[in-house]
Amino acid sequence: MERSPCKGNPFFGSSRREFLTVGALGMLGITLGDLLRARTAAADENVPETFGKAKGIIHIFLPGGMAQQESFDPKPYAPLEYRGSFGVVKTKLPGVVFSETVPKIAEIADKITVVRSMSHGEAAHERGTHNMFTGYRPSPALVYPSLGSVVSHELGSQASLPPYVCIPNQPDPFAGTGYLGSAFGPFSLGSDPARQGFQVRDLGLPAGVDEARFTRRRTALDAVNAHFASLEKADAVEAMDSFYQAAYDLLSSQSAREAFNLEAEPADLRDRYGRNEAGQRLLMARRLVEAGVRVVTVSYGGWDFHRGIVDGTRRLMPAFDQAFAALIQDLDSRGLLDEVIVMLSTEFGRTPKVNGDAGRDHWPRVFSIVLAGGGIQRGCVHGASDATAAEPDSDAMNPADLFATLYHLLGVDPRKLLMAPGGRPQAIVPADGDVRRSILA
Repeated sequence: MERSPCKGNPFFGSSRREFLTVGALGMLGITLGDLLRARTAAADENVPETFGKAKGIIHIFLPGGMAQQESFDPKPYAPLEYRGSFGVVKTKLPGVVFSETVPKIAEIADKITVVRSMSHGEAAHERGTHNMFTGYRPSPALVYPSLGSVVSHELGSQASLPPYVCIPNQPDPFAGTGYLGSAFGPFSLGSDPARQGFQVRDLGLPAGVDEARFTRRRTALDAVNAHFASLEKADAVEAMDSFYQAAYDLLSSQSAREAFNLEAEPADLRDRYGRNEAGQRLLMARRLVEAGVRVVTVSYGGWDFHRGIVDGTRRLMPAFDQAFAALIQDLDSRGLLDEVIVMLSTEFGRTPKVNGDAGRDHWPRVFSIVLAGGGIQRGCVHGASDATAAEPDSDAMNPADLFATLYHLLGVDPRKLLMAPGGRPQAIVPADGDVRRSILA
């Protein structure tokens, strides 16, 4: 049986369970305020080294629901109808195997953390996607902001670059701003980096407009913006001004425009990633975080294999296996892996048993994700599923835990309250989310 080599206590910081003791403490004359003041003083004296360790994150999202059995949590000893048709491959971690579909990722398993115990309760695509972009369960009353939009709101931009970029486009509405202002939405490339003659949408000056004319237009635009801002302070007006400012920064900064220039990468490195959608999208992501983009979301493929999961996986996984392994190795060789988080996620997993169409159906009760870099422990398998990949067997992790951990590493307080419509305070992460110390370096 494979064991988790992760270290430490799986809970970190203020646990929701602590507050159940407040009533008992009150009998001793200790108030909630006393408890919080004591904890704040202790935190100020001992700020965890991992807080704010990461300068950015690459979130790779595989829409549709990647099967845990056909990737990072194979069940070679289960009956055939559960384990499926693929064999396994040894990894760099003693006793740990992955599916034979990811041999290159298996070779860099000593640089990553695999979470085999992700779990939530949403079996519909849109609801599962909401969970895995926001850390919140969907609510009919409120759309929560994505991690990229929260980071944009809290940390802002740097190096004249958008703080949040989607490659090639925003993959889902839930990857957007939610209740935050539209100024914190992602910048989308609008085109696939793998295409011949790829260019980022709207990044160059229009034909016939030189730098001097562009500057004059910017000055005139400032005057127009000031006029309308004095008449109305609506979110749309402020957001448009922010959009124009961001666009001006991009167009006027040669270094910012150069960040999107994939042609500047050596040909052999582009080959190493793969001259395909998976490879060139991940190479662009590395280029952007290296230049200063805080959050890059990359989407790849369609993994909703209700039928023909073997053929579907064989079609999509080889290019991704090559690209993901190349990304981790490239970041590490540049000294960036300790500064940049890489997260590979999907909205849920697949059913334990192969169905009558040789596929697997939706299964949110347990699935796998991969984390690396930016303060994440190397060579770790967190948690486990049971013998048929049906339920968490140990150390279950929910989306709130995951996002609390990511925000902590990015230097955003997951307990901070943001203001939702109607003046309602909303915590960045749900109350049941804890930073998981066991996966931190």
